[in-house]
Amino acid sequence: MKRPGSQAQKGTLVIRLKNEKQMAGIKASCRLLSDMYAELRPRIAAGVTTGELDRFAHAYIVEHGGTPAFLNYGDRSNPFPATLCVSINEEVIHGIPGNRVIRPGDVVGIDSGIELGGFYSDAAFSVAVPPVAPETEKLLRVTRECLERAIAAVKPGARIHDVSRAVFSHARANGFGVVRQFCGHGVGFSQHEDPQVPNYVGSGPNPRIVPGMVIAIEPMINAGGDGVAELDDGWTIVTLDGSASAHFEHTVAVTATGVEVLTAW
Repeated sequence: MKRPGSQAQKGTLVIRLKNEKQMAGIKASCRLLSDMYAELRPRIAAGVTTGELDRFAHAYIVEHGGTPAFLNYGDRSNPFPATLCVSINEEVIHGIPGNRVIRPGDVVGIDSGIELGGFYSDAAFSVAVPPVAPETEKLLRVTRECLERAIAAVKPGARIHDVSRAVFSHARANGFGVVRQFCGHGVGFSQHEDPQVPNYVGSGPNPRIVPGMVIAIEPMINAGGDGVAELDDGWTIVTLDGSASAHFEHTVAVTATGVEVLTAW
C-alpha cells in the first residue's frame, strides 16, 4: 500500500528510529517476505491467475507465523481484499488479484508486506512473461536501476531528496514517466511511517537521513507519461495513457556507515 506523495504531507514529521533489537525484528519480517517471494516468483507464468498467486502467498505467510500486512488494509468501507497487489501492464500499483489470467508478454508487478512479531516489511518487483519485447525489457531494467541508484544515495548525512533525485534523473534520462502521486515511506513499526520518499524532487519535507531509519524505496516508472488514475474499485492505479508500468521496491536500513538492504526478490 502506497501513500500519496509528499506534496500532501502536512505538519511535523515523526521519524521513529529503530534500535538494535527492533531492527532484528524488522529483519526477520523482511527475511520471511523475501523467502515467500523466492517461492512465488517461479509461479508467475502464462496461464496462471492472479488469484492463484495470492492464495499461495497468503498460505505461505500464515504457515510461517506471519500476518499479511496488506490484507484488509485501508478504509473500513473499502479495505484491500488480498495479500498481494498484482498489477499487470498499465496497472501501476494496487491491482486486486482475482480471475485474471496472466498472458505471454504481460508485465506483472508483485507487491506485498508482512507483519511478524509486531514488525513490518515491504517489497515489490516486476517481471515480464516471455516472450519479452525489447521495450519491456528496457522499462524493467531502467526501473530496477532507478532503485539501485536510489539505494546508493542513502547514507548518513544525505537527505531524502537525494534519493528522490536519483530515481527521477535516471528515469527521465531514459525517456520514461515518473509516478508522482504515490511514493516510498518509512516502515518497520507499522506499514507506513514518516518520512515519505517521493520519486521526484518536490517542495515537500526533505529530512536528513540518519542511522536507525528504515525506509521502503520504490520507483514506479511508466513507459509513457507521468499521469495515473484510480479505477472504480477504489484501489487499482493505472497509467492515463495506457502505457506499461514497472515497480521495484526494497526495505532498507540506514546504518552508521551507509545502508543495508533487508529484502530480496
